[in-house]
Amino acid sequence: MIWEERKSGWVKKTGDARTSGDVDYARVIHSASFRRLQGKTQILNLGDSDFYRTRLTHSLEVAQIAGGLAAQLRQNFPQHEAIPYIPDRSLMHAIACTHDLGHPPFGHGGEVALNYCMRANGGFEGNGQTLRILSKLEKFSEANGADLCRTALLGVLKYPVAYSVARNPEIQPRMLPDTSGTPLLDRKASKPPKCYMDSEADVVSWLLRPLSDNDRDLFQACDPQPGKHGRARHKSFACSIMDLADDISFGVHDMEDAMALRLVDEAAFRRHVTPKKCEGLLSYLNSNYAGKYGNDVHDGLVTQLFKDGAERKHQINRILNFVITSVEIEEVSEFTEPRLRYRAKLPEPVARFVGAVKDFIREEVILGPSVQHLEFKGQMMVISVFEVLKSDPKSFLPCDIYQKYETSADPLRDICDYVAGMTDTYLLRTYERLFAPRIGSVFDKL
Repeated sequence: MIWEERKSGWVKKTGDARTSGDVDYARVIHSASFRRLQGKTQILNLGDSDFYRTRLTHSLEVAQIAGGLAAQLRQNFPQHEAIPYIPDRSLMHAIACTHDLGHPPFGHGGEVALNYCMRANGGFEGNGQTLRILSKLEKFSEANGADLCRTALLGVLKYPVAYSVARNPEIQPRMLPDTSGTPLLDRKASKPPKCYMDSEADVVSWLLRPLSDNDRDLFQACDPQPGKHGRARHKSFACSIMDLADDISFGVHDMEDAMALRLVDEAAFRRHVTPKKCEGLLSYLNSNYAGKYGNDVHDGLVTQLFKDGAERKHQINRILNFVITSVEIEEVSEFTEPRLRYRAKLPEPVARFVGAVKDFIREEVILGPSVQHLEFKGQMMVISVFEVLKSDPKSFLPCDIYQKYETSADPLRDICDYVAGMTDTYLLRTYERLFAPRIGSVFDKL
């Protein structure tokens, strides 16, 4: 039962029929940070269309896929020793719904900007902020945030390495030199390591307490990378299911959005997602839908993906069925704790296809000039707002945030929490109120 414990010591009242997973799922979906995901960017900037996915709808889809992966593992491997350690559906949904809570306004761009702002004060990383929100900032307990059970937080801890350990000291967040007087963020140098922040070291220490010394040390291992930040080596079984669901949703569903909004074309898809990279999918389609794609299955698939919405949705559903039903269990024999010993994984042909789709979206959409222009603008707005708030907190912070700031042991982190929690629209309004001459009123609600 130690894995169902909560840091506060809270236990259910007698007669409460809910499982620990039910409690955690309720706390996540009723949290303010979860609601704010509806106003945060997935890839495209809000306001351009009401069709595509936001962080909220993406998180719901990741939860659904994670639940499907867990059910599939139980069906595919009913006698496997790992099965009892798969979270129940409510707990799996809770873990998956939290995975983007810590993302600041303007997504990964805002994350890089806040890491620059916090460069001398412990840095910033979106996944680390998720742990901070759940363990300290949410309002479901006096001092322990949402106070989720230990199993849930283990699933949330995507990178079990501290910022101070993962960070490469040779990579310093900074502004670009020699920009003719206009400060511009060095986005490459300011990118944070994948980690948890040192401000949550106490939470991680409590979380990993049930592990043996060997398991704990191994779980927190970090591999150095020349010219880059260190990389966490391990994640828990539950986290691997969530992470796999995130990869699938990012690749397949964001591809669907890009196609629907005509941000990509057939030529680009064929260039990235070649027949070689989808051999497993093509074999699956040929076996299960014989004659539906013509003599060249890859050509038939591409043609139908770029047809109208109904036909595209049919293809997306078939792709998801191919990917999800293929999930396997991998064993990492160095661990004794089963929650760390096992991982969810995709077989190589399936993983190759998912990787190709992710690369396609990253190269053709995320790294394309139309998105990069907006991401860069968002980064500079985040930095500008942060610097104003930092310059004179009493004058610029809302009263309730300033009260917390005054008594804080780490006041700059409180400003960071405030900015990180803003939606895209709220950050934009705050920026305009501070910098746009004709925008703003004393009647604006802060």
